[in-house]
Amino acid sequence: MSLTAVFLVIASYLVGAVPFGLLLSRSSGIDIRTQGSGNIGATNVARLLGKKMGILTLLFDVGKGFFPMFVTALIVGNGPGRNLIIALSGAATVVGHMYPVYLGFKGGKGVATGLGIFLYLAPLSVLFSLLLFIAAVALSGFVSLGSLLASAAIPLWLFLLGEASWKILLSSFIGILIWFKHIPNIKRLLAGTEKSWKKKEKS
Repeated sequence: MSLTAVFLVIASYLVGAVPFGLLLSRSSGIDIRTQGSGNIGATNVARLLGKKMGILTLLFDVGKGFFPMFVTALIVGNGPGRNLIIALSGAATVVGHMYPVYLGFKGGKGVATGLGIFLYLAPLSVLFSLLLFIAAVALSGFVSLGSLLASAAIPLWLFLLGEASWKILLSSFIGILIWFKHIPNIKRLLAGTEKSWKKKEKS
């Protein structure tokens, strides 16, 4: 790869590694890494600081997935290796969010950032997965279950929509990472101890 391509991939990682949830929560005096689930993502922020802060965190995390893809595609244009560079930038962005160098490689679960990536690459697939996510959370009360189903479905939507194979491979890679980061949630779901939004609303 060219030096420009290497720079774009590294820059994508560094952007993805920015812990917006932690930065936005600092004014509250709460360290979200030590409370709730300990995750720096929007779900934990919403639980600890309210829905408005959770939505703001979500928007920033989606944005840091979308922005590197947009800039990378703009700079690369139709040059050689375009798709490979864009795919690597997308993968690096999610890895940055999950394993941020700024926080000792302890980050979020990559769902919102992955959403931002495919919001740029294949927005219709995101719409389908978003509907699946909403339905799963509404029926079960588990955000983690909705995230798992939505991330697993993206490759399927891309295949059905006739998208390029490199997009399907990228979505599969990101989906595997998301499921790996959700292993504790999967164990709690199987054990019946996962936190539910429905229980919180009733209480």
